[in-house]
This record gives sequence, C-alpha cells and structure tokens, in this order.
Amino acid sequence: MDWGNVTAEDLIDALREVDWSSPPRPFSEFFSRFTVPRSYSKWNSRLKCNLYYYRTNYFLLIIFIIGLGFLRRPLSIVAAALTALSIAFLNDSFAGTFNEKVTRTVRQFSPHLAAKMRPPLTPVIRGRPSAKRAIYICGRPRWVFVLAFSTASFILWFVSCGLLSVLWAFTIGILATVLHASFRTPNLKARLNTFREEFRAVWRNYSEL
Repeated sequence: MDWGNVTAEDLIDALREVDWSSPPRPFSEFFSRFTVPRSYSKWNSRLKCNLYYYRTNYFLLIIFIIGLGFLRRPLSIVAAALTALSIAFLNDSFAGTFNEKVTRTVRQFSPHLAAKMRPPLTPVIRGRPSAKRAIYICGRPRWVFVLAFSTASFILWFVSCGLLSVLWAFTIGILATVLHASFRTPNLKARLNTFREEFRAVWRNYSEL
C-alpha cells in the first residue's frame, strides 16, 4: 500500500473497521529504530503506516498517560472508562464482539431475553443486502449506547472537575503518539501486515458477492 495516497478519512475508516483485539507489539519492536524522515511525503506516509500498525500500542500509551492524571481523582477513572467505551463502540469489530459476548452471557440465564437482543434482519434483494448492515448492540442501534455512555461520562467529568486534567493528559498522549509515529522507521513486519490486511479486505468483499 502506498500510504502517501491514503487520505485521513480512509485511515479513520480503516481504524474504525479493523480488529482491535490483536495484542500490542513488543516493546523491543516498538522502541527499536528511529530516524528523521527525509521529506514531507516520507513523513506523511510513515505517520499513517505507524498509526495503523501500532494502533494498539498507541491506544494503551494514551490510556496510561491519562491514568497518571487520575491518581488524585478516582471518579474521573470511571468517567474515562465510560468515555473510552463510548469511543470503542464506534469500531465495528469491537461493537460486534461486545454484542456477541453480552448476548451469549444473557442466554445462559434467560434465553427469552437473549432472543429479544438479536438485531433485526436486513432485507435481501437478489442475494444482496438492500442496505449497508447497521451495527446493533443488545438489540438497539449502536448510537443509543454511544450517546448514553457519552452523556454519563460528561456528567461524571463535570462532577469530578477532572476535565482539565484529562485534556492535558490527552494532549500529552497525542503528542507522544505523533512524535513516535513520525520518527519510528516502518519495518518489514509493518509492510507485510499491511499487505495481509489488504488481502483480508479484498477477500471479505469477494465473499459478500
């Protein structure tokens, strides 16, 4: 993949659809080799490649930095967890996995309730879905849970007065992520992982035909 031709919107869509359950890269690889990009195009391509390849590491790095700012505000930890959960629900893979695990757990205690938590069927016309498949969580549209968790987290942020602290911590986390992604030299594993993800995407689109 030529990361120089990938737009920010394409990168966001890829991060939204990709599976985030993969473990983070080892520290020995994460802090392996750093070089200064030779040009703006090289920096732009390197930044997008590293953001995609080390996405789990960057997510944990930001969470760790934010967690350091919550040591004196325990209520802010709950607010941060709800905020992170509402953001995670925007990822298709996470939302689908979360829905399956919750439904499976509820089915063990109440099969009738678990049946009500199933998403509605999408109409099929000529062997293909009539519309893009919507994401449901516990039988409700995804945006319902995103809105509910976001509202609850906003209230907790306001009560705990920790919003300013988390903004500073989040800014530092984003800055550290951008600096690492800018100077970390993409290795062969990152390129092979990109090709593998491209193959999976093409195969998934082919299987849906």
